[in-house]
Amino acid sequence: MAKVLGRTIPDPEPGRIAVVGVCAAGKTTLVRRLRKAGYDAVQCGQEHSHVPQMWQLLTCPEALVYLSASLPVVRARRQPPLKRFLYEAQLQRLEHARAHADLVVDTDDRTREGVASVVIRALDRLGLSPA
Repeated sequence: MAKVLGRTIPDPEPGRIAVVGVCAAGKTTLVRRLRKAGYDAVQCGQEHSHVPQMWQLLTCPEALVYLSASLPVVRARRQPPLKRFLYEAQLQRLEHARAHADLVVDTDDRTREGVASVVIRALDRLGLSPA
């Protein structure tokens, strides 16, 4: 087991899926859809934390899904529009999670259903099925 900030990172929770990404990438919507499909899905506000491993410490996932969205798309989805420096800060805070993600999904040109479909197919390939 690894230690982060003096805390031991717990073993993964079997079947748990964590979802991270920038604001307005679709985390809440995806988690709702995964839960409705029977998955143990949680979102983590990693984009707001300066602790790179927060996603590990708080969610203990077996799989990590990273949702990406470009700044123009985030601005179109979110009011008030996100300032560039905040978007770039979120990307920086998410670097560790992205590097450790089992799946990275660009949500720019996908519908909510399309994102969920891509993720569920990938989870199936990883051997993770609904509870």
